[in-house]
Amino acid sequence: MADLLEFKNVTKVYSQGLLSRVSTVALNNISLKLNANEPTILTVAGESGSGKTTLAMLLLGFIPPTSGQILYKGQDISRLRGDDRMTFRREVQAVFQDPFAVFNPFYTVDHLLSVPIDRFKLAKSKREARDKMVEALTAVGLHPDDILGRFPHQLSGGQRQRINVARALLLKPRLLVADEPVSMVDASLRASILETLRSLQKNYGVSIIYITHDLTTAYHIAQSIIVLYRGAVMEAGDVDTVIKQPQHPYTRLLIDSIPWPDINRRWGQTEIKARESELSDLGTGCKFYGRCPFAMEQCKTLPPLFRLSEHQAASCYLYAENPQIEMERLSELLPV
Repeated sequence: MADLLEFKNVTKVYSQGLLSRVSTVALNNISLKLNANEPTILTVAGESGSGKTTLAMLLLGFIPPTSGQILYKGQDISRLRGDDRMTFRREVQAVFQDPFAVFNPFYTVDHLLSVPIDRFKLAKSKREARDKMVEALTAVGLHPDDILGRFPHQLSGGQRQRINVARALLLKPRLLVADEPVSMVDASLRASILETLRSLQKNYGVSIIYITHDLTTAYHIAQSIIVLYRGAVMEAGDVDTVIKQPQHPYTRLLIDSIPWPDINRRWGQTEIKARESELSDLGTGCKFYGRCPFAMEQCKTLPPLFRLSEHQAASCYLYAENPQIEMERLSELLPV
């Protein structure tokens, strides 16, 4: 069976106008695969501007890649037509960051949930449609009698976000793209929403690409992780190994920003440098060169991925004595 999803050397470049020569590489030569028979949760992590959301937009087919291919079940998503495109739209769903922006304040929850049911002809009667709504809301931990018939302003942010998940679940997706789904939700509700996502993966066989800057939530929800910086892969592998034993200087910087329950532990213990080169793009060099305390002359050439263990690799010349691994084989490092 073909892979559920495959990125093949995908690059996305944004230009600043028709006549401008200035461009930004938002994603640089990314390859990864998700197995159709092994539902998993993969975290894509990094700070703002690292390319996380661009990866999501590419995967959903909202924007085209500058080069490379994105395949869903072996088919290039840019060439899907007719029934194949409808199947892709139904099986690949998204939950976005802002649970407030996706609701029309003039419609009730019933309307929000009925639109995908009608669009994809999922029910033959209003009774069957309501039963599907009830099933989906219950699956995400909501009480249908408390939700149906209400307007968005009558619901909390956590309820709205779980309704977004329920809306996606109605379509029985194979893949869910969760782009910062808990960043605008109260801390008390984050665990509930994350547990809902884990339940979808375990009980419904949905693979999830979880996009976040918050490594704390990534640690609790995912099996594997890819760390991006300025569109390039810095480190990847098993989430437990990468977060507990980070090897790339950038990953260490991210880990150092996590608030720990220890008043004696000082934030910012990882040294950060800033060079003039940080303001420009080295092009062929390491993207982290301008901020790295270990930067060397050879870092002006883009480092390959070096394999550190069975489930960990880093793109850093500090590990030049380790065997290299091609980007096309990145998914071999990611446990399910």
